[in-house]
Amino acid sequence: MRRRDFIKAVAGSSIAWPLAARAQQPAMPVVGFFRRGPPEAGASMLAAFRKGLSETGFVEGRNVQIEYRWVDLRDPMSEGAADLVRRNVDVIAAPGNSTGARAAKALTTTIPIVFSTSGDPVKLGLVATLNRPGGNVTGYTDMSSEIVPKQIGLLHELLPRAMRFGVLVTPAYPYVDRVTTDAKSAAAAFGGQVDILLTGEADIDKAFTELVQKFTSAEVSHQRI
Repeated sequence: MRRRDFIKAVAGSSIAWPLAARAQQPAMPVVGFFRRGPPEAGASMLAAFRKGLSETGFVEGRNVQIEYRWVDLRDPMSEGAADLVRRNVDVIAAPGNSTGARAAKALTTTIPIVFSTSGDPVKLGLVATLNRPGGNVTGYTDMSSEIVPKQIGLLHELLPRAMRFGVLVTPAYPYVDRVTTDAKSAAAAFGGQVDILLTGEADIDKAFTELVQKFTSAEVSHQRI
């Protein structure tokens, strides 16, 4: 699973090193877990996060403490970040999107920050370069938001006569606006168009069926004309 891969990468390398460096100190190291949205929405990611920590030898309550900050979608992330910085945690983990990591970065240059994002961390201002991030910020990205134009371009190469494409996007995805804009721009480059359908993971089968029916109806109407 993508989340599991992220947690292993983060907990195994990025989080482990600041904790290991301070493991000999009398005080129990503290991880700040910083995420936007309600706890129930991030339950699976949190479970994987704890599992990843345990695989590197850190068990919550035994040899590591976790400070949780679940920020309401309507609230600024800077308040939660400031709270963790004042708490002087050993490391801040900001999985899920780049907003939390950027808020934390703006407040500290000494506390290590570990992010996960689907965007380009260089363009987002998180790191200097991918191979040499520098500073106190590191993390993981699958660059999925960056490959949408490439996906549209590849489909056009495979189906040069196709001029209309459907894209399924979950409303909870933090880069939904960017994906929509990039997909439409990529299709417009060769005179095509994109239909965006927002759907949650639980309704993806239904949404896919609706999209197929929509395209089929449009094709029939075109043929009748």
